[in-house]
Amino acid sequence: MGFEITKELLEDVKSYIEASNNEALQALFEEMHHADIAEVLDEISFDEAVFIIKLLDSETTSEVLMDVDDDVREKILQNLSAKEIAEEVEELDSDDAADIIAELSEERQEAVMSQIEDEEHVKEIEELLTYDEDSAGGLMAKELVQVNENWTVLKCVKEMRIQAEKVTRVHSIYVVNDGGELKGRLSLKDLLIASTRTPISDIYIPKVDSVNVDEPGEEVANVMRKYDLEAIPVVDNDGLLLGRITIDDIVDVIKEEADKDYQLAAGLVEDVEADDSILELTKARLPWLILGLFGGLGSVVIMEGFEDAMNSYKELFFFTPLIAAMAGNVGVQSSAIIVQGLANDNVKGSLWKRLLKEVGLSLINGLVLGLIVIAVAPIMHLSLQFSLTVSISMLCVIIVASLIGTFVPIILDKRGIDPAIATGPFITTSNDIFGIFLFFMIAKAFLPF
Repeated sequence: MGFEITKELLEDVKSYIEASNNEALQALFEEMHHADIAEVLDEISFDEAVFIIKLLDSETTSEVLMDVDDDVREKILQNLSAKEIAEEVEELDSDDAADIIAELSEERQEAVMSQIEDEEHVKEIEELLTYDEDSAGGLMAKELVQVNENWTVLKCVKEMRIQAEKVTRVHSIYVVNDGGELKGRLSLKDLLIASTRTPISDIYIPKVDSVNVDEPGEEVANVMRKYDLEAIPVVDNDGLLLGRITIDDIVDVIKEEADKDYQLAAGLVEDVEADDSILELTKARLPWLILGLFGGLGSVVIMEGFEDAMNSYKELFFFTPLIAAMAGNVGVQSSAIIVQGLANDNVKGSLWKRLLKEVGLSLINGLVLGLIVIAVAPIMHLSLQFSLTVSISMLCVIIVASLIGTFVPIILDKRGIDPAIATGPFITTSNDIFGIFLFFMIAKAFLPF
């Protein structure tokens, strides 16, 4: 059964802190996973969280700091001395250590780095800080196991034992040449069954997936997902092995991208959370609400232009929300499928084929929905002519909305704009306007007024 924070647990933590019962606190957290401790820290006050971080050993709290909420971690770091932060950083792999250091001011970064005793660790962190945080270089860790193709199996095993002491988990054994260029990977099975005198060049696997250090994080995630990789090596433009990216870092990338896309689809232009300030939430929500307002005003202007039609057929007014809703729903469905396909790199092939496919799908959906309208028309005391007008309008609106929902995300993606923006208010508002305009134009053509 998974870990669960209970009211009794939080009360125990608070009472132990209030009584300065350090032994009870240490015993409570001793068997708890660092991710569960982080969850507890997110539920208690800031001062209580700092108290626990300073109480527990750095080996535990270094991992806890990586799992707590970003805002909580930022506040905790502000209340730790440079020496205390350095102690936490020394326990972390280079990628996590660089993430912690990057959150500090330049002055604090220098102070913390000067307190780290392991000079090699400092150099690794400094190197990682030079890369864009959303690139492969910003995601990679320097800790890995690499062997030279010219070594024998015996020397390889000896060197691996030395290197493995600094690696939390050995996912792969990478093979390089004398210049540090990535040549392949080594199978543990092949290593175990080979003679101790066998050269590594005779048994390593030359085929190995890798990513360039400047590759965007999303592309790295796509490669690892496609080939079901737990880790992937990172190389520079000359093919030199620089580090590795593990699946836990990619999961974070995927989650962040999914959160961003979800918020864009909901019409939020900035990354916000429920407990952010009113000002931050307003800045994130207001732009799209303003767009929706102007879209609504545009619909009003269109309807005013068909005032004669409204006077002759008051039923048109009552069917306007239906047409607008269908346009918005179809557009969102189409755009959501395309955005998902773009994210998974599945949108390939001819655009004309996709055009014909969308038109065909829209025709089927529009005909079915139109027949339903015609079927219920007698119940609503509507004439056949009017019900046909609504059905034909709905069919045309569905086709247009589907095409807009399909091609807008593709165009945005080609222009380097996140296509997820096309699954929210943008597509809904534009389809509402087009839908209402088409509805009244078709009504004008089919109804006598």
